[in-house]
Amino acid sequence: MLRKVLAVSLLMATPAFAQDVPDLPGPNLVLDIQGEANGRVVIDLLSDKAPQHVAQIVTLAKEGAYDGVVFHRVIDGFMAQTGDVQFGKPATFAEEIAKLPKGAAEGTYNLGGMEIPAEFISAGMGGSDLPDIPSEFSDLSFQRGIVGMARSNDPNSANSQFFIMFAPGDFLDGQYTVVGRVISGMDVVDKIKRGPAELNGSVAENPDVIVKASIEEEAAAPTSGAEPAGGEGGLGPVMEEVAPAETPAEAPVEVPAEAAVEAPAQ
Repeated sequence: MLRKVLAVSLLMATPAFAQDVPDLPGPNLVLDIQGEANGRVVIDLLSDKAPQHVAQIVTLAKEGAYDGVVFHRVIDGFMAQTGDVQFGKPATFAEEIAKLPKGAAEGTYNLGGMEIPAEFISAGMGGSDLPDIPSEFSDLSFQRGIVGMARSNDPNSANSQFFIMFAPGDFLDGQYTVVGRVISGMDVVDKIKRGPAELNGSVAENPDVIVKASIEEEAAAPTSGAEPAGGEGGLGPVMEEVAPAETPAEAPVEVPAEAAVEAPAQ
């Protein structure tokens, strides 16, 4: 009898788990993804919380800058990072390296004030032609489905790269700018190809890719059955979130792989 009661209770609770949060006013970033993950992700951009960051993302998306960009760093239980419009496109990678000023040593290039051998330049080390953006930290917490802007050690160095949280990461709160939340397609996000832990999540072979990034100016209804970020009715934790197995050693960054940056202290 108890099992039947529990089963009925779970069935009655199911709509609450799948209930969509409203799409707030402002543009949506729509990502069509291919790879191990295949489908569409809709991100509600929070222009009221980070107007300069949102404006830059909208500009880049409308220019087609995010089309063909890979998810270059994906850490299971933490986040999926993408948005390197300079070095994140396999089709134009060699061309972008060739544009860099050459270093004094043979086979090196100047990047970010450092002289780096060409073979060490990879996706995740670049940005866009637009200027870096001053930080716009807010009181929003990095919960599952929240989208933040990647940066280097300088809080005012965010440019084009962003990351989507697989699970809560409140140690990032007040340290990285929240720019949006996934309102549709978290099931797609969950399938994005992970990178090995020993490489800090770097996806070296066949990373998933943003085939097309577009902007919807009007509020769009989330896909039926999609799990919204932030849970029912707001930006708080989702009801079925799973905490990371262990605290990630590093936060999302836009620096060379050998220049490791530790995560902000909790």
